Amino acid sequence: MLVSDFSKPLILQSDFSLLLDVHNPLSGNAAGEIAAFAELEKSPEHIHTYRMTPLSLWNAASAGLTTEKILDALHRFSRFPVPQSIRVYIESTISKFGKVVLTDSPFEKKLELKTDDEKVRLELFSRKTIAPLLEEKAGKIYISLLDRGRIKQELINIGYPVEDKASLTDGDPLSLSLRTPTAASGKPFAVRDYQEEAVNAFYRPNTPGTGYGVIVLPCGSGKTIVGINAVRKLQCATLILTTNIAAVHQWKDELLDKTTLTDDQIGEYSGAAKEIRDVTIATYQILTWRSRDREEFPHFSVFMKRKWGLIIYDEVHLLPAPVFRITAEIQAMRRLGLTATLIREDGLEKDVFSLIGPKRYDVPWKDLEQRGWIASACCREIRIDLPEEDQIRYAIADKRSKYRIASENIRKIDRVKKLLALHKGESILVIGQYISQLEAVAGEIGAPLITGQTPAARREEIYRQFKAGEEKVIVVSKVANFAIDLPDASVAIQLSGTFGSRQEEAQRLGRILRPKEKEAVFYSLVSNGTTEEIFAANRQKFLIEQGYKYSLEFEES
Repeated sequence: MLVSDFSKPLILQSDFSLLLDVHNPLSGNAAGEIAAFAELEKSPEHIHTYRMTPLSLWNAASAGLTTEKILDALHRFSRFPVPQSIRVYIESTISKFGKVVLTDSPFEKKLELKTDDEKVRLELFSRKTIAPLLEEKAGKIYISLLDRGRIKQELINIGYPVEDKASLTDGDPLSLSLRTPTAASGKPFAVRDYQEEAVNAFYRPNTPGTGYGVIVLPCGSGKTIVGINAVRKLQCATLILTTNIAAVHQWKDELLDKTTLTDDQIGEYSGAAKEIRDVTIATYQILTWRSRDREEFPHFSVFMKRKWGLIIYDEVHLLPAPVFRITAEIQAMRRLGLTATLIREDGLEKDVFSLIGPKRYDVPWKDLEQRGWIASACCREIRIDLPEEDQIRYAIADKRSKYRIASENIRKIDRVKKLLALHKGESILVIGQYISQLEAVAGEIGAPLITGQTPAARREEIYRQFKAGEEKVIVVSKVANFAIDLPDASVAIQLSGTFGSRQEEAQRLGRILRPKEKEAVFYSLVSNGTTEEIFAANRQKFLIEQGYKYSLEFEES
């Protein structure tokens, strides 16, 4: 007899999908737990769909989750008994993690590939893409050091994620410690407990199989501090790869503020400078630059400029595909990926797992919210019709123009005014993509505007006024995405964004996640029935994946 409990929020299906009733009081707790071993696929208003995949389960296993723990979570939240097929799937999938292990060998420039399963061994030698990489001696299997990355990619493709326990290089030594108080503000500074736990999960001294992997933390929780603490713990020359020049400066400012490193020990490797120092911070853009499509990437040489003991991949879910090639060749270096989500737009999650490493640490956003490290926040999407005069212009426009027409919907300005009245007296950021739109909004509401062209002195004065409460509303362009000194706010209103960028959404949401007494609110204004909806759905999926409450409403014309 089928025993059911309709007070629970989760429905398990035989195709390994999980349907979550978001209106159930337990849905928030359930989402926080199942996100550790299942991927969010769909997130409409009432039912969210998650799916357990081999990769999601292998990442869970690498982070310490066992079959028993996963089944326990499913039992606690499922309306119906867990089907036997799901039990078998979880157990068999997780058992494949570590079925093949890489270790050191007595032979120079070779590693040993171990497996206790004779069937797996036979399968490896039968595969055309794998067999040429293998060398058998006295019943043991060896590979070349140069094939360390390639073998891991090939094996995960056939369902055997490798546990790499071979040695990693130490790199050039570097002496540094953390500051307390900080250099800039003189305020006390300490690494938070979960930030320390994350680094300890990533690297344990003299422990094979550690020193590489990905740490997943919610936006606003201090992933940069985790990276800095990893550098402090390893005490070695470090290469930091990040998304853009603003992020480079953010990392440098944080290193100078919170560690004993000096300015001449930190180098910038970007379009503007080519400095190789003890800690070097490079942009993904410069690494993937080349004058012609078929040429080699000239700046890949930065990986060999020093004996790096650690490479940090900031926002690893945005790591450009070409960088995976060089990453495959430097498997002997310690590698740390930082991200708020393991989902990639290009589907290369397996390469992140194989070449950067598996997920080592993941903490649900709700845990940090309950402990006061990040603010409680809700996300509201408001759909607004295009004016009739713009609908024809939109209909005949090309794809890129359609997006801009939708983004610059003039009716969004009226909605901004209503939201400002609703949140009168609060600190509010109005954020957008297009300067002409932002200029119009700033003029209408009488608020100062900050763009990339705003002189530094004027920008600092606006920030000061905002922090002091002299200005309650400021309008900002894409500088809001990365500016380390952007003041905190309790409300953010997003007029437009960079297509479906999840990373941008994370950065903008992070602007309102500093701890506060009341719930923060993140509004996205989206033109109804336009391509903007498609990109908004992608960003919405990211926010829900992180566990934030998300509502959708329609505004009549």
